[in-house]
Amino acid sequence: PWLRAMVLGANDGLVSTAALLAGVGAASKDLQALRLAGTAGLVAGALSMAVGEYVSVASQRDAEAADVHKEVLEQLKGPEARAHELAELAAIYEGRGVPPDLARAVAVALSEHDVVRAHARDELGIDVDELARPTQAAVVSFLTFSFGAAIPLLAASFIEDDLARALVTLAATTVGLLVFGLLGAYLGG
Repeated sequence: PWLRAMVLGANDGLVSTAALLAGVGAASKDLQALRLAGTAGLVAGALSMAVGEYVSVASQRDAEAADVHKEVLEQLKGPEARAHELAELAAIYEGRGVPPDLARAVAVALSEHDVVRAHARDELGIDVDELARPTQAAVVSFLTFSFGAAIPLLAASFIEDDLARALVTLAATTVGLLVFGLLGAYLGG
């Protein structure tokens, strides 16, 4: 989730701030107004992205926790429910190409070790040790939006000539998108 927040935050900061600066620059020749609008856009955008990311990832975490809790409740229903859940887990392994006897043995072994963890991982695709982290995603989104927004803001803030400012902002934004794209691709493998 942090990589997604990083890429979205940085790119959104770059593009939205560059667009804001282009609009303000077209409407006014006042560099102070341009700087003020760009700074306000940076702060508002970073806060908006952070809050949005927090809410989104918190919802994801709540859904994951609810699904894990459902597995706990299934295990508490009694021996018949546990047998059904065990058969379900074995069927998952069979579906992955494990022979039936071995699939059942694996399901039994993993269930004896930690039945909820086994079902969460293999049935639901949830690693209970790596649930979504809303605060981490919000902080990453805030910082990367701010960093992305700072690139066109700094590029445009000190150039008096309208055409030169527009070209420098476009160039800085394009280079920023390229760098963030390469960084995201590298970190994402």
